[in-house]
Amino acid sequence: MEQIPTIHMGVAAAQMERRGIRTEKGSVNREIAVQNRLLKEIKARITRLYNWSKQQTAKPGEKQSVLEQLRQAQNAAKPTTTYGKVKALKESAAIFNFLMENGIASMLELYEKISAMNNDYYALWGEIVSTERQIAKLNERLTMWEQYSKTKAAHKHLSNMKPGIRESFTEKRCAELILFDAAAKYFDDLKAYGEIIAPQKWRAEVEHLTAHKDEQYQRMKAMREDIKAVEKIRKAADMLAKTEKFKDKEHEI
Repeated sequence: MEQIPTIHMGVAAAQMERRGIRTEKGSVNREIAVQNRLLKEIKARITRLYNWSKQQTAKPGEKQSVLEQLRQAQNAAKPTTTYGKVKALKESAAIFNFLMENGIASMLELYEKISAMNNDYYALWGEIVSTERQIAKLNERLTMWEQYSKTKAAHKHLSNMKPGIRESFTEKRCAELILFDAAAKYFDDLKAYGEIIAPQKWRAEVEHLTAHKDEQYQRMKAMREDIKAVEKIRKAADMLAKTEKFKDKEHEI
């Protein structure tokens, strides 16, 4: 599953959303859409960096340290404006800190770091999907419980009626009775599998899982900082490669 599935809107919620009226289900789907964009963005960026670093380590005679390559790239493209110099200094500091904090000196070590980032992404992605599935299952149960609670009065009223007036009542409250039967069957099936009907416990679990999910997404967002640092390293390395290629052409001329 490449992305987190949205929840079923239902006819009423879909009609309200089309009229510009925000619904709870619509808000959930909008949040899921944002989360899917985040997962897709980080996956694409890490994949690009992983493929690039793998290619770099495969180059014959790739002996230079990452820091040496960065120094050469900076010397080849020195900024002339004050803003450019300050920006370059900040970027250099961020890259240096990233390399020092992760003990990276060579391209091979950088590749290993990116591989670890890639593995961390997929591990966290798996956790997020698992959490989302648990929340979806519990929310389905809570939705059915709400449906059961709202319609059980009609069912109880029907069961207490005399046979002669049941038909008329059934026609008038047909929708409610159908919804009750569906909800009752749903919970009968749960009980048949040994599940305990515990709405309060389900709500508490949803709250706990939602807080855990938010924490997971914060960890996913935090990956962006390491990704930015590596992207800057790649930019500097690509710049150096272009400069060297240009110099080679000049020598040939």
